[in-house]
Amino acid sequence: MTRHFGVLIPSTNTTVEMECRLLPATYQAHVGRLMSSGGGSFSPSRDEDIDHQSRLLGTAKVEMVILAQTSASLFAEDYDDVVTKRMSAAAGVPAITSAQAVGRAVRALGARRVAIVSPYSEAVNERAARYFKAKHGLETIALEGFGATDAYAIGKLGPQNARDAFARVDRPEIEVSWCPAAISRRCRRSPPGSGEFGKPVVTTNQASIWAMLRAFKSADRLPAFGRLLGELPADA
Repeated sequence: MTRHFGVLIPSTNTTVEMECRLLPATYQAHVGRLMSSGGGSFSPSRDEDIDHQSRLLGTAKVEMVILAQTSASLFAEDYDDVVTKRMSAAAGVPAITSAQAVGRAVRALGARRVAIVSPYSEAVNERAARYFKAKHGLETIALEGFGATDAYAIGKLGPQNARDAFARVDRPEIEVSWCPAAISRRCRRSPPGSGEFGKPVVTTNQASIWAMLRAFKSADRLPAFGRLLGELPADA
């Protein structure tokens, strides 16, 4: 049986759809694009776009909607709760943000101490550290950002960027490293995603797919996508 799920992405994102195409054909992603609210780099998308695109995805009979825009969750303490309720109301199905999925996925792996490697500025990275501490009890041991201000340009980052960044932040006490959707293809292709530094790398796209498979009570395992999808651990 084919399972259908919806994914909302910023209009500038050029990587999430590419990763979704790598899933088995029995899982079909249907994507809606969102315009920025104009509140600065990596700020939340427009509310009206989220409502409209969620409603359209509902007409495609998706079973779940994922907001693949981790940075949006970092700008307001109640953002996850507010936006998932609106997405669910519009689409008529459960909804989750990618930030929620990352926090849950890291805890499912039994980890609490993380490194953050992202394209974000130092200020946004610090927001991410505060978010994961407050919402999911995760301690950020190291932060590494590329200081990007152009969201579209992030899609042009190469795998060496991720490799070098993971080498710079590597610490013995780090249990899991996380990188967001915009550079997740680079993280997955780089050796750290395969365990070069002896610890798992969780990407936003992996975490979102994990949350979807868990919600669907899937028996499928996808070892080619790393430990998280190869083992599909339950929520902690």
